[in-house]
Amino acid sequence: MSDGMRTRVVMLLISLVNPHVLLLDEPTNHLDMQCIDALAVAINNFSGGLVLVSHDFRLIGQVAKDIWVCDNKTIAKWEGDIQSYKKHLKKEVMKKFKA
Repeated sequence: MSDGMRTRVVMLLISLVNPHVLLLDEPTNHLDMQCIDALAVAINNFSGGLVLVSHDFRLIGQVAKDIWVCDNKTIAKWEGDIQSYKKHLKKEVMKKFKA
């Protein structure tokens, strides 16, 4: 068994026993709005930690306690909510568009 496969098996075993942290990478792909809302409820009821990688502002808005932005080889905590970050992104795009 390769090292990569061993790592996957170990992560599977850890998650089956008693997960303390969920790592979710784009979990809303292929979900409808009702399923996204149900996922948000399940995440909010989870007592452990969560690392969520998503472009889905609907889900992020429902579950995010902190928002960390990964950009230009840096990671920084965003001080506002997801809607203020969305407005910031729009403003940055408009600046580039006008330039």
